Amino acid sequence: WLKPFWLKARRARSQGSEPPRLHIARQPEAMVNIPKTRNTYCRKCKKHQPHKVSQYKTGKKTGKAQGDRRYEKKQKGFGGQTKPVFHKKAKTTKKIVLKLECSKCKAKRMKPIKRTKHFELGTDSKKGKSEYGGKYR
Repeated sequence: WLKPFWLKARRARSQGSEPPRLHIARQPEAMVNIPKTRNTYCRKCKKHQPHKVSQYKTGKKTGKAQGDRRYEKKQKGFGGQTKPVFHKKAKTTKKIVLKLECSKCKAKRMKPIKRTKHFELGTDSKKGKSEYGGKYR
């Protein structure tokens, strides 16, 4: 009978020959600055084209989705709150999603990037610059 290949690795780790793996949470970077145009691959044109970059924003909820209709029907009448209300929010940031629009064929696609608290599109950073120019003037 052949043992699965992962059992040997698991046993070696539990006996202490390998140091335990630690998960280190990375802190989000201070500022992410992305140019307003990016030369990247377009699936429709099948080649690299300049793309216009903007930040994706979720649309307004209409309240006509099946779950919303079901929830409103359940809430109607006496009986108070019928479903649990979520309070234990763990994340302090959201993943930034870029909307890339091809300048030739106008095809759009989304590209998620890392989590960050501060995000800028194509603006010059003010850090280390005075109104007179150089760093030490």
